[in-house]
Amino acid sequence: MAKELEKNSLHIEPSTVALENGEASKDFDDDGRSRRTGTVLTASAHIITAVIGSGVLSLAWAIAQLGWVAGPAVLVAFSFITYLTSTFLADSYRHQGRRNYTYMDVVRSHLGGYKVQLCGVAQYGNLIGVTIGYTITASISMVAVKRSNCFHKEGHEAACSISTYPFMAIFGGIQLVLSQIPNFHELSWLSIVAAVMSFAYSSIGFALSVAKLAGGGGHVETGLTGTRVGVDTSASEKVWKSFQAIGDIAFAYAFSTILIEIQDTLKSPPPENVAMKKASLVGVSTTTLFYVLCGCLGYAAFGNDAPGNFLTGFGFYEPFWLIDFANVCIAIHLIGAYQAAQKKLLHRLLKITTISIFGLSLKIMVFAQPLFGFVEDRCRQKWPENKGIAEEHAVRVPLCGVYNFNVFRLVWRSVYVIITSLIAMIFPFFNNFLGLIGASAFYPLTVYFPIEMHIAQAKVPKYSCRWVWLKILSWACLIVSLVAAAGSVRGLAADVKTYKPFQSEAHE
Repeated sequence: MAKELEKNSLHIEPSTVALENGEASKDFDDDGRSRRTGTVLTASAHIITAVIGSGVLSLAWAIAQLGWVAGPAVLVAFSFITYLTSTFLADSYRHQGRRNYTYMDVVRSHLGGYKVQLCGVAQYGNLIGVTIGYTITASISMVAVKRSNCFHKEGHEAACSISTYPFMAIFGGIQLVLSQIPNFHELSWLSIVAAVMSFAYSSIGFALSVAKLAGGGGHVETGLTGTRVGVDTSASEKVWKSFQAIGDIAFAYAFSTILIEIQDTLKSPPPENVAMKKASLVGVSTTTLFYVLCGCLGYAAFGNDAPGNFLTGFGFYEPFWLIDFANVCIAIHLIGAYQAAQKKLLHRLLKITTISIFGLSLKIMVFAQPLFGFVEDRCRQKWPENKGIAEEHAVRVPLCGVYNFNVFRLVWRSVYVIITSLIAMIFPFFNNFLGLIGASAFYPLTVYFPIEMHIAQAKVPKYSCRWVWLKILSWACLIVSLVAAAGSVRGLAADVKTYKPFQSEAHE
């Protein structure tokens, strides 16, 4: 299985076998591809739009668990680590003069062997977790629209109890249709819309927090250490939720997997790694400022009772139409993010950067489609004679043109969407799932591989001062990721004890 993963990753990314010509011309770069036109400004915008997303929804809750001191400190620490390792990745873009087009290409060039396979497992495992998490988040936002209207009509004390299951089924049904689109480039419009939506709901949440503070909003309890032991929570719950909060913050900084693709859009001179380091500094700094403002203002507005999702937890009730709009934006964003395309679409969108405003075209969070492509390519290689797997049947669809129908694609993608939807229905816990995804992806993809590649590329002597400090950072981040994952798993286990599948409401 591991060997197949490494072999098929080559097939998924045809760019990895592109021949380097060595010399650039007027219209083409040194690898024979169309000349890249990206700048520090466009790359910075791409990073900002790629990072800011649904992770911002849980930051107020995370700050509430950690408090005024540890909360912002953890945010800043994650931003520093993310920036540091992004500079290592930027230096890894070229290997012996040759370009690397994807994260796995970089790992293959600098580390090779089983580490390429580990990278693939980490990436594809993260994709599965994210698609489940997005199903949960989108359904909760759909429910929030109905609850918002109910509260507006019936009063803020009304029960307004609404099940998330019909909305998970609706979300799954939409994904069943979209997942059958065989060509990645046909999803470009969906990704652009998803990007606009993520900025819209993040900005609305920020503005509502400011408005609540400006209007008084009632007295709320906050503290240097966050939630109070013996008042808001028990001592053990305080520890576990603090671990989980760290995982939620890690989820908010997940962009390392697309950093190489962003760098592959930069023109040269200046050298791509120099421009990318500047872009990473601007992008991560801007994002961190936005996160600190959203998290801290959200905590100031809600206090220790901050909801897990500050747009669906109903700390805000009015204006109900704006809350409805924000939650519709979340649902639309996650529909697009679930199906967003992989590298082919990324390059196509980045070519029209000058048309897109602030790089909005980059909201390509690389989720279900790469996984679909990997499985289908592997099966085609293993069973090339199987007609159900290999054959495409052209079907003319009224008003839509010709659709290429494939039996295996229909069955496999449908089964995947159904299974992920069922898992989301069984474990519909927003915060815990976000924390688990963030904890499991942060260490391998944001810390371990960049540090190992930097050591290999820079030939850092073993047991030198620099080597020791890099290893300490790596091991420290591993410990943080493990405790964050443990906190989220413990939270999931606690929720499952009191939760009745298909009867209870989803937890936020």
